[in-house]
Amino acid sequence: MDFNKFLAKIFGNDKLKFSNSEISYDLICEIMAIAQKSHPHEFAALFEGKLKEDTLKIEKLVFVPGENSEQGATLNTLMVPTNMKIIGSVHSHPCPSNHPSNADIHFFSKIGIIHMIISEPYDISNIATYNSFGERIQCKVIK
Repeated sequence: MDFNKFLAKIFGNDKLKFSNSEISYDLICEIMAIAQKSHPHEFAALFEGKLKEDTLKIEKLVFVPGENSEQGATLNTLMVPTNMKIIGSVHSHPCPSNHPSNADIHFFSKIGIIHMIISEPYDISNIATYNSFGERIQCKVIK
């Protein structure tokens, strides 16, 4: 077990366990449209969803105050209403890479258990999904 995973278990940050994840095609289309409209700036939002059996279902986007630029996007996570079931995040990279930066991985470890990065040219093939440790995972797109 690597050191980050060890610390996550000690501090209770290993969170929910799931075998599968899914997101609707309509929500993917919304993410692509927002990323295109935000370009050349990054955009960032949170995911609300739920765990049903062993499948994590991403249900909608949640927007909270933050800042965005060509170099990054930040979210004020203290502004998230307490009644929301935040399970992760999505943000764009206005470049061809959808790989997480060190800052991305640090953020992933702070909130949620599933994270997406969409990179230019902001189509479905340029979306990558990661767990809270920055490891690539699969997310099924459903109609």
